[in-house]
Amino acid sequence: MTTLNIVTYNIHKGLSHFNQRIVLHELRERLREVNADIVFLQEVQGEKSRDTRHPHHIYPTSPQHEFLADQIWPHHAYGKNSVYVGGHHGNALLSRYSIMEWDNLDISAHRFESRGLLHCVIDLPKTDQREISQPLHCICVHFGLFKRGRRVQFNALIERIKRMVPADARLIVAGDFNDWRNNASRLLAHELQLHEVFETNLGRPARSFPAGIPLLRMDRIYVRRLGIQRCEVHSWRKISDHVALSATLAL
Repeated sequence: MTTLNIVTYNIHKGLSHFNQRIVLHELRERLREVNADIVFLQEVQGEKSRDTRHPHHIYPTSPQHEFLADQIWPHHAYGKNSVYVGGHHGNALLSRYSIMEWDNLDISAHRFESRGLLHCVIDLPKTDQREISQPLHCICVHFGLFKRGRRVQFNALIERIKRMVPADARLIVAGDFNDWRNNASRLLAHELQLHEVFETNLGRPARSFPAGIPLLRMDRIYVRRLGIQRCEVHSWRKISDHVALSATLAL
């Protein structure tokens, strides 16, 4: 194993843009086409009452992350962030490789937005029998809409990584940062030596929202101690209000 394919996607609770229809089956097919080893998902519903707005649509009875992972990603973790009448949603990570341990950290900055960091430690196959096994740290994030809250959340992310991730460990931080002014890259490069894959390869983070005509650079993939071979934007316009971002990383 010399490369790792990853994708990050805010799936909008399995609903199309403007909540017109349930798109989980289409979403599962698109994710499988990308052939990612690890999938970072935001706005995933872990539990939901039947949606009376879409009575004719087939809605899976299993949690969304389990439905999407079925037969392709045998290992997965879900971090519940927002709880409400009829269900809850949060971040999820799907993986072809064993998740050794995981934790979900509440980073909500105020009572109007429930946000979290889902931190997973993944056991990757060795590239060489002589290699010392070193796990991969993956953090799936969904930050808030307001600048003051995001500042609190960035500080929580930095503190978490400095405390829980060894300095020489391979690390991926991906998700929806809601950071259209791109304050994150300078901060994360200075504090954590993290580099955004599109910014490194193409000069700027990718435009990812809204999916129909992407204007804002909201979603990111940051890496440390991993090479960047390629990155791609997937404009599945009828599936979510965000686009998906993928990258091929060199180990």
